[in-house]
Amino acid sequence: MFLDGLDELDQKIVKLLIQNARMSYSEIGQKIGISRVAVKMRVQALEQKGVIEEYTTIINPQKISGAVSCYFEIETKPDALKEVAELLRQNETITQIYRVTGKSRLHVHAVVSSHEEMEKLMHETIDRLPGIVECASHVILSRIKDIKGLRL
Repeated sequence: MFLDGLDELDQKIVKLLIQNARMSYSEIGQKIGISRVAVKMRVQALEQKGVIEEYTTIINPQKISGAVSCYFEIETKPDALKEVAELLRQNETITQIYRVTGKSRLHVHAVVSSHEEMEKLMHETIDRLPGIVECASHVILSRIKDIKGLRL
């Protein structure tokens, strides 16, 4: 369904990379019946089109002693939204910012090294944001399901 815009070979390549982004071009080629060079050219084309955005290592902060992960639901006055988003974007403890529908205008995720650092983030950054109407915070206790990117 999501890959309908890609030809059959590109769909196969993307599915394999979703399973294992470290899979070599040679291995992909063997699995789908084309050369390593053809796979490399197709992957590069997918990257240039923006279909494949990045390859990354995902760290689970809850597996690091003391790390605290938290979501903020932030409602701003309409004229402050852009400035608030930019201030949050510049903060290194903020890992994700989404513009969302509904009462909250921003859904923000942060990971800090301790409860003290979370309190500092809230006091020195979140509480000082301009045009805030309401802010709710939710500390993540455990990860039940967390899918990165598109899964097919």
